[in-house]
Amino acid sequence: MPEHRASLWLLTAGPTVWALHFLASYVTAAVWCAKAGTAAASLGGARTALWLYTAVALVAIVLFGWRGLRGHRRGNAALPHDDDTPGDRHRFLGFATLLLCGLSFVAVVYVTMAVAVIGTCR
Repeated sequence: MPEHRASLWLLTAGPTVWALHFLASYVTAAVWCAKAGTAAASLGGARTALWLYTAVALVAIVLFGWRGLRGHRRGNAALPHDDDTPGDRHRFLGFATLLLCGLSFVAVVYVTMAVAVIGTCR
């Protein structure tokens, strides 16, 4: 496996998607509530946008996690992958990517729970 293909960018993809989802969700809710002008205003259309953000974020995180899993399973090496070889580094990065994507998936679901529970700007 060529060394130039090793990249840390995929490792940060899941947390980046979560951060963007978090930012988009709260900014959308804040703008919606600011335009509504009252605390009792319904989130209405903003909730639809937030559910859409969530679906897109979860699909993206699953795809990045799947790619990390593919990187982890590449080759025929036996466990543990703790040698200083390019193959083991790729397997480690793939596994770390998979774990971070799992954490990001849970974080997106946690952020979305606020949307599911809270129906007004209060």
